Amino acid sequence: MKVLICDATDPKALKIIEEAGIEVVNQPDITPEQLLETVADFPCLVVRSRTKITKEVIDAGTSLKAIVRAGVGLDNIDVAYAKEKGIQVLNTPTASTQSVAELTIAYLLALARRLPQMTASMKAGKWEKKAFLGVEVAGKTLGLIGSGRIGRAVADRAIALGMSVIAYDPYVSELENITLVSLDELLQQADYISLHVPHTDETHNILDQAAFQKMKDGVRVVNCARGGTIDEDALIQAIKDGKVAGAALDVFAEEPLTDPRLFALDEVIGSPHVGAGTKEGKERVGQVAAQKVIEALKG
Repeated sequence: MKVLICDATDPKALKIIEEAGIEVVNQPDITPEQLLETVADFPCLVVRSRTKITKEVIDAGTSLKAIVRAGVGLDNIDVAYAKEKGIQVLNTPTASTQSVAELTIAYLLALARRLPQMTASMKAGKWEKKAFLGVEVAGKTLGLIGSGRIGRAVADRAIALGMSVIAYDPYVSELENITLVSLDELLQQADYISLHVPHTDETHNILDQAAFQKMKDGVRVVNCARGGTIDEDALIQAIKDGKVAGAALDVFAEEPLTDPRLFALDEVIGSPHVGAGTKEGKERVGQVAAQKVIEALKG
């Protein structure tokens, strides 16, 4: 029994797997070409968001029994084809909730007070006290697109800050302390909008040009969920038109991000897909992923 670690994984997780009697081959920088050449030797793979498990990889993985995603989203794995081949696809949906929720709240506050822009101004030797008029989040409405574990964790923290929370989620009938509304109602009512959905055919560019036109003037948008759920061209135009006062993005349609247009805008702040990137979050994700590996290979 052995497992191929395809992306950077917490060392404690690797030790847990090894102590269970499973050989660990740690290749966190493996290329797509190398993966195709070696995948046949492994009954289990561990990936994060970097490695893509395509139909071609699955066909080459003649010994594969399980693919473990150390994280939440599965959009980098051809899940349907894997299941068709009898391969388990497992993830760690609860392990990063706290980290992603905290980043979302940090972005809400950063957008409200323009913290990155003020820091850049100070680093440039300026004292622009009158240039950075902020807004409060208390008394404002936060609209959640998606109300899963992370969305609900964000709602709890936003309510503690004095915000009202509404949500659009066609798969939920009732939520505590959150008012469920239609997507159109959310777009029209929210002062802040935060996305908490996977990237699927249903959610692809759920915030498109038509959606931005329905929003309040001066709305602020946060996406710590998945790229491809916001039409980035439409977002750029909405910022230029003054519809969107600020956007905070941890995820992008293409990663790594190479298009310079978003961050040429002063209203955009962001990070390189680090939602789960806390010491505690990585440890939890790794430990849960390790347990998934052990269960998949040892039963």
